[in-house]
Amino acid sequence: MRTPRKVAVVAHQRKTLGGGLDELRRRISDEGVEDLLWYEVPKSKKAPKQVRRALKQQPDLLIVWGGDGMVQRTLDAVAGSGGGAKVPVGIIPAGTANLLATNLGVPHDLEGAVQIAFHGRRHRLDLGVLNGEHFAVMAGIGFDGAMIQDADGKLKDRLGKLSYVYTGLRHLDDPAPKAKIKVDGTDWFKDDATCVLVGNVGTITGGITAFDDAKPDDGWLDVGVSTARGAAQWARTMGRMAVGRSEDSPFVHMTRARRIDVKLREPLTYELDGGARDAVKKIRIEVAPAAVKVCVPRERSDS
Repeated sequence: MRTPRKVAVVAHQRKTLGGGLDELRRRISDEGVEDLLWYEVPKSKKAPKQVRRALKQQPDLLIVWGGDGMVQRTLDAVAGSGGGAKVPVGIIPAGTANLLATNLGVPHDLEGAVQIAFHGRRHRLDLGVLNGEHFAVMAGIGFDGAMIQDADGKLKDRLGKLSYVYTGLRHLDDPAPKAKIKVDGTDWFKDDATCVLVGNVGTITGGITAFDDAKPDDGWLDVGVSTARGAAQWARTMGRMAVGRSEDSPFVHMTRARRIDVKLREPLTYELDGGARDAVKKIRIEVAPAAVKVCVPRERSDS
């Protein structure tokens, strides 16, 4: 594989890994890069504009430095550019959870991540699209969205992954609104639901394997609905996820689809890849097959 000569980096200024951005620049230089385009942003919301600027320069490789929110907004901009499968994206996991990197086998160390960005396999991944915005890991509404909304900001900066546990405990008794869910145009679920999750990969927030058979390159999205209420039922549900298959829980309903339509009786907060969004009463989620090209370890199989 030819060594990338023109490399663009879009980096979250507040995220750290290894020796920081100084070490990243040094390691990129060591790879013999001739033209380095460098863009730093103070928050992930600012990333899409810089990603689009970088893509106009037609780099051989785009490197994103940050957490799941930064990666999600970067991939959304790449996929939305119309040439998502042309420029490979290398992930430097410098965030709190780093869920996509974990699912793809990208190590949480700077040297290893840079090695994969330059010398790993370029692999096409599916993305989900929720109300027009792409995501790579998961989308959730209800319990999951409320938990992540509360954990965002200073709490996550202070507690890291524990922030999800702390805020999750606060929402165990949240109301469960009536939900109507269609999968690929067919009525599938109509009942009270505390959480609706749609996954593109298996491991989600907190390191939980929620979707045992999910693959980010199979053209499908996995769907899970929880009806658990209160600490006892949630404990049973999480315990089943930890030691068995999620679908074996009496409080979980699962399937897979290419399009999912969710209508709720009352508005709830939703999230994409760990980033909270506004409360809504309905969402549509569709799969975008092979939407982006991402650098992954060479030893990984095609699926």
